Amino acid sequence: MTEVTFHFNVQDKLAYACRLLRRATGAGYRVVVTGQPEMLRSLDVELWTFSPQEFIPHCYAASAEPQVLAASPVVLADSPRGTPHEQVLVNLGGRIPEGFERFERLNELVSVDEDDRQQARGRWKHYADRGYAIKRHDVATKEGT
Repeated sequence: MTEVTFHFNVQDKLAYACRLLRRATGAGYRVVVTGQPEMLRSLDVELWTFSPQEFIPHCYAASAEPQVLAASPVVLADSPRGTPHEQVLVNLGGRIPEGFERFERLNELVSVDEDDRQQARGRWKHYADRGYAIKRHDVATKEGT
């Protein structure tokens, strides 16, 4: 069963996602990131620029050649359906990612924005109602903000 973790009180979803992706890929995990197209475009830019000493290889599921898609440790996708990876799914969006249950882990990133928090409550309820054990990670207590 998919391990579900909610990361709450994220001040900057893109910066946090970059750090999370750096840790995950550094540990050898292959990751799919879902969200709204504009959020994914912003994440693409951030992955190129967030650290001058590092680059996290990534591609878009919709436009990458099959060999690039298979080789990329991070795949950005509107939906995880049809993506080659099944280890880690990171959801930056407000809806439940279609096909999340095929992944070993699902990380839900939730900002401090009230609308985002409300949507997250709905996703939490969805997972809990289906018997998923949910972990809660309060970013504010970890970052001291």
